[in-house]
Amino acid sequence: MKGIILAGGAGTRLHPITKVTSKQLLPVYNKPMIFYPLETLLKAGITDILIIIAPENAGDFVRLLGSGKEFGAKFTYEVQEKPEGLAQAFIIGASFIGNDSVAMILGDNLFEDDFSEAVKNFKSGASIFLKDVPDPQRFGIAEIDADLNVLSVEEKPKIPKSKYAITGLYMYDNTVVEKAKNITPSARGELEITGLHDMYLKEGNLNAVILKGKWLDTGTFESLHEASCFAREKALKQSHLQVTEMRIKERLV
Repeated sequence: MKGIILAGGAGTRLHPITKVTSKQLLPVYNKPMIFYPLETLLKAGITDILIIIAPENAGDFVRLLGSGKEFGAKFTYEVQEKPEGLAQAFIIGASFIGNDSVAMILGDNLFEDDFSEAVKNFKSGASIFLKDVPDPQRFGIAEIDADLNVLSVEEKPKIPKSKYAITGLYMYDNTVVEKAKNITPSARGELEITGLHDMYLKEGNLNAVILKGKWLDTGTFESLHEASCFAREKALKQSHLQVTEMRIKERLV
């Protein structure tokens, strides 16, 4: 499975700070934001990764991430001249995807879950990852039954049919490229990811997984601050654990 990190867009909700840099390059505690979705893909075993970026920030991303060798990976870059919906990523990345399946993660999403098993067990169709949220009207929503069968998907509904937000990580088989090319643009002129999911749903090939760990969409100042606090807490716990393990080893010696 190949990977795509979608890191374009204007980040208008974070103006004025995103007037001078990309949202995905902003610090989340001690790392640039894009490091977190990148680490999610790498941890899941995905090392061939396309990074889709806005033209005005292209050089910054290349300087930061390079070829991917430092991360034990291979990075390819494509410029998104104008953001026209999440599903546009599969048209931009068609040559990169080739004949493979693909996982796409949004460059401003942080996940605590480990997706390595989901990647290893993926065979066909599409997989979406859901999280129960208090404000479902802000997100794409999946309506599911007791057996996790997806009944419907909606984009930011005024009256949501469920509280399960579709988070910013998705896995698709190779038919995603042709499906993306056949999406009808929405009223706002975008190729909506919900349209893509609806295609898989009508085929009976849309699978849902409910996340266990933390999920953060860092597109607002409040969520950006929350993400930094979460990352700091996690880093401090990891540091404390490493110190404890080192002391145990010293005593054993």
